[in-house]
Amino acid sequence: MTTATPQTRYRWLICALLFFATTINYIDRQILSLLKPILDVEIGWTNAQFGMVNSAFLASYGVSVFFFGWFIDKYGAKIGFSVSIGAWSLAAMAHALVGSVGGFLGARIALGLGEGGNFPAAVKATAQWFPQRERALATSLFNSGANVGAIAAPLLVPLIAATLGWQWAFILAGLAGFVWLFLWIPLFDSPEKCRRVSPAELALIESDATGANPEEPSATKVNWGTVLRHRQAWSLVLAKFITDPVWWFLLFWLPDFFKRTRGLDIKESWTLLVTIYAIISVLSIAGGWVTGFLVGRGWSVTRARKTGLFTFAACMLPLLIVTQVGNWTAVLLIGLAGAAHQAWTANLYTTASDMFPKRAVATLIGIGTAVGSIGGMGFPILTGIILDRIPNGYPLIFGFCAFAYLIGFGVNHLLAPRYEQIKNF
Repeated sequence: MTTATPQTRYRWLICALLFFATTINYIDRQILSLLKPILDVEIGWTNAQFGMVNSAFLASYGVSVFFFGWFIDKYGAKIGFSVSIGAWSLAAMAHALVGSVGGFLGARIALGLGEGGNFPAAVKATAQWFPQRERALATSLFNSGANVGAIAAPLLVPLIAATLGWQWAFILAGLAGFVWLFLWIPLFDSPEKCRRVSPAELALIESDATGANPEEPSATKVNWGTVLRHRQAWSLVLAKFITDPVWWFLLFWLPDFFKRTRGLDIKESWTLLVTIYAIISVLSIAGGWVTGFLVGRGWSVTRARKTGLFTFAACMLPLLIVTQVGNWTAVLLIGLAGAAHQAWTANLYTTASDMFPKRAVATLIGIGTAVGSIGGMGFPILTGIILDRIPNGYPLIFGFCAFAYLIGFGVNHLLAPRYEQIKNF
């Protein structure tokens, strides 16, 4: 049994770094939607223009994450994450220099180009640092940074905008990224090269090692083609394409939803938003833990993951009635759905390392996240058009969100009936 000493828990410090990076990432993403009421007055943009700006972010993010997946598999998570967070932090600060629709369009494109390295690097680092039975939990933990960022943003952004001006919300978010970078560079390395890792912890990390070490040469060169020729890759890619638009919708449009349907501006709705993301944070971690628990109880990886994915997909169905209930009931239903999405995503990401060798994980995650962004790219525009033309358009939008995950589960199951390592990759 591994002794519980600081040396045998270093992998959880790495997980904490990934968590804080994801927190900063999602604060940067949400600032614009929280400042929308202020910028509506200053810029005078329409809902469709706001949707276009967010769509431009997703388009550039999709291009970026596609590139970063390959880049991180080639040069490693340490270099890839450093380049990514440095670029997106500069882009976040650049928002403070613009004051027009075109200016925000350019700033969001730059932000998207920088942010593409976050999830490929985080998932690859998790595959390197955690044995298979811990990966879904570790992924849920770092992925919960998205929820903490979404909690922190409504608390901090209005206060910063009211006291210092809206520009400072972007400046401080960018500075936070550089602070993280100064921690990441000295603390992160691959487990076998890290002097802070004890032999006992290294043995635990490698206890169920599958596939080649990402630092070792391989006869098969990893590129997009070698990954996508396997139908198992498409099980993740298409599931992301179908379901990612829902999360982008919740991230970008919830403040507008409460204002349009409930008459609540950000000063009145921030408690609702914070509660939603608090619910998401707690329940999503449980969603990542439960599949690992089932594996530990003797369930096969396939049975545990698929049971989890189907359960999380079913938890989205209550969104069908979210526009018909009171404020706090809506908060509970949206919180449940958001937690289900995050748990779904954590387990879906983990299937990449269940089926593919570690040296190909970042490439697959990059492709899947890029295609998910393509799916999400058109959704903000469509949402804006619907809301400009149909005053009561939110029931239609939430209806799609409710069924997307069951469709995604069906596609995923057909393409990957079992989550097993691909032979002769």
